Amino acid sequence: MPKIGRNDPCSCGSGKKFKKCHGAGPANSRQSRMLLIIVGGAVLAALAAVATLVTSERPRTGTRVWDPAHGHYHNEYGREIP
Repeated sequence: MPKIGRNDPCSCGSGKKFKKCHGAGPANSRQSRMLLIIVGGAVLAALAAVATLVTSERPRTGTRVWDPAHGHYHNEYGREIP
């Protein structure tokens, strides 16, 4: 029996090419699964990092100064703080 090529019809009679039917080896699916796990882990780590940045409190760097003439606070740059 001659060897079946990847682009030949599959011998099972499905009508698909051999590479799309019985030609896909377990190594290919194992690599795809591993890549999916790695990419998924990277996405989850990125989401966790963004969530940490968004939810963490930032230290206040500005100094608030009360201006009795205007009746409100100003920052160190002279801008009004509501």
